[in-house]
Amino acid sequence: MEEQQKVEEKKASQFTVTLGVVAYNEAGVIHDLLSDFSAQDYPHDQMEVLLVDSASTDTTRQQMEAYAKQCKALGFRRIAVLDNPKRKQAAGWNVVIREAREDILIRIDAHASIPPDFVRKNVMLHMEGERITGGPRPNIIDQPTPWKETLFLAESSMFGSSIAPYRRKTERRYVNSMFHAAYRRSIFQEIGGFNEALGRTEDNELHYRMRQAGYRFCYDPEIISYQHIRNSFSGMLKQKYGNGYWIGRTVKICPKCLSLYHFVPFLFLLGILATTVLFFLHCMWPGILMWGMYWLLAVGMAVLGILGRETKKVYPSYLLLPILFFCLHLVYGAGTLIGLCSVETRKEV
Repeated sequence: MEEQQKVEEKKASQFTVTLGVVAYNEAGVIHDLLSDFSAQDYPHDQMEVLLVDSASTDTTRQQMEAYAKQCKALGFRRIAVLDNPKRKQAAGWNVVIREAREDILIRIDAHASIPPDFVRKNVMLHMEGERITGGPRPNIIDQPTPWKETLFLAESSMFGSSIAPYRRKTERRYVNSMFHAAYRRSIFQEIGGFNEALGRTEDNELHYRMRQAGYRFCYDPEIISYQHIRNSFSGMLKQKYGNGYWIGRTVKICPKCLSLYHFVPFLFLLGILATTVLFFLHCMWPGILMWGMYWLLAVGMAVLGILGRETKKVYPSYLLLPILFFCLHLVYGAGTLIGLCSVETRKEV
């Protein structure tokens, strides 16, 4: 097994790799992510690391600069700390795209964690001729507590997070989009970078343009990365609202890059408004039917989530899961509604 890995590494090492991360006030997690970069089993002399700071006000940039000073000791081709004065994610990733020098560019979120074989497994797929690769991105918890375990269940559940099918596939296949993807850098030279008019949905629009250009996203369940969940319910609500808001804004720029599942919370909100109006018109049955089905599904998905946990501990806060689902759906739907009603965003890339 060890000998086979060495053969794979030797074959794959003909590709050079750029690891990129864009961060704003991520002092609590950036150190661990940079440690993950150092732990990669792909040859370090075939990798560069680009760290983009979006005008952080905490110690994020200082940690990046301290890491860059270790470049020679870590054996990387280059470690650069770059500025993103616009502070938007899309603008930060465009900085990475402009500065990248290597064959493959891998986008890593600041709230992520990657295992030691992450780069190598992506590169092996590129050796097979793939141009865009990636895999599943399960959630993880920082310093678990009963409440964080409850938030984890809410975020990890298909009912609480997303019904996008590619997030839970267990076999290699082609999908429409993916997290922490590894792109051949030449693709950006052909289709351009991220649309800086967008926030949260910039990857949806970019991946749509890539698909239109004929590129395919190769999903391999063996290529795993992890995402840290928000540590507070208020932070999770803020995240869901922002996601919904940018879905609404994106409709005006690139409606074809969105799928029906992006609008499920918005349709739920419309259902609430419609059944409320019908209630005052003395038409009760639509509301009874909708709410009965919703809460039955919410309770059922909560039970499935609890039964599916690796740990067998059950905390009293798990009883709140159906209510957490409802709150997440409501703020996401409200965000989409406000995004749809907002002033139109500029469309240029």
